Amino acid sequence: MKVLRYLEDVSTLELNGEKCTGCGSCIDVCPHGVFCIVGQKAFVADKGLCMECGACALNCPTKAIEVIAGVGCASAIIASWFSGKEPACECAEDGCKPGCC
Repeated sequence: MKVLRYLEDVSTLELNGEKCTGCGSCIDVCPHGVFCIVGQKAFVADKGLCMECGACALNCPTKAIEVIAGVGCASAIIASWFSGKEPACECAEDGCKPGCC
């Protein structure tokens, strides 16, 4: 089965390893297997799989994960699937910002 990848190196996902307690909530809620646990801490196993849904950040009890849900290329690609149009960032008219396609 082919794994769906988004555009590389644009995800806003950030994990603060110092805050992480290794509870595994991020693994439980991530629909694409972005995280893994190594040595009782979560790590980003593959940032290119992140679709910026925000489930990990919302469910992290220590707030070790930050992601700006609903922005950037992943959001534009997902929106294009529903609209049938080419992917376009919301910020395209006023100049693209970091994390935007």
